[in-house]
Amino acid sequence: MQLTDNECMDPEWFNFSDDVKIFWQFSWPQWIIFSFLSNIFLCLFSIGLYQFIEKTCRKEQLQEHNHPVTRSDFYLCLLTVFCNSLVMLLGAFLWKNHLIILDAEPSAVSVFLETIALILLMDFLMYFFHYAAHLPLVYKILHGKHHEHVSTNFLSLFVLHPFETIGFGLMILALLMSYDFSILSISFYLLINLIWGTIGHLNREFFPASFDHFLVGTTKFHNQHHLDENRNFGFYTSIWDRLFGTYRP
Repeated sequence: MQLTDNECMDPEWFNFSDDVKIFWQFSWPQWIIFSFLSNIFLCLFSIGLYQFIEKTCRKEQLQEHNHPVTRSDFYLCLLTVFCNSLVMLLGAFLWKNHLIILDAEPSAVSVFLETIALILLMDFLMYFFHYAAHLPLVYKILHGKHHEHVSTNFLSLFVLHPFETIGFGLMILALLMSYDFSILSISFYLLINLIWGTIGHLNREFFPASFDHFLVGTTKFHNQHHLDENRNFGFYTSIWDRLFGTYRP
């Protein structure tokens, strides 16, 4: 997407057009460096957030012990960061070739609604993607490693098979190709996704107990999935598990 001088966001609330122009002008070596550095930063942010909550939260642990951190966890974490970087590069390629179009003039309302839409649509897609990952053959080849973490640790979110990481990324890119989201709504969604994934893999309930009644995919909700692999496939919400009979409180 090539922005013109007239394609400016409302200056009264936000102006991001100049920054988008900078990204548009990136060379591919610059994109590669930016992609890897930003994904390393996001991984470190997740680890730091996990450790901060673990040290400051006074709630009882959901399970008696955290999963021990192993060398293979670190290797898989680095591989996940690499795969996320590849997905970002693919997204940049699709954008540069006009297969992903960014809304250059979003309103505050549209950014809010788009962010909510991305959360709900991805929650729907991820439910079925996650359910499929638990089919016996797929589970044995791809998803079983993640479930070795019956309890969790600060790397559990990133202990994934590369095909899972890339599959998740391709679902996001498919949505971005289907509608002209703004860079702000995409950024907010990705930040929420990272924070939610980090909180979901804590060993302490982060949310108030009442949140379960509001269909929120709480920490306990996902922790129950690690204890019972045939329940609670949702991520942000428990809507689809309740609807399709896979919910466990």
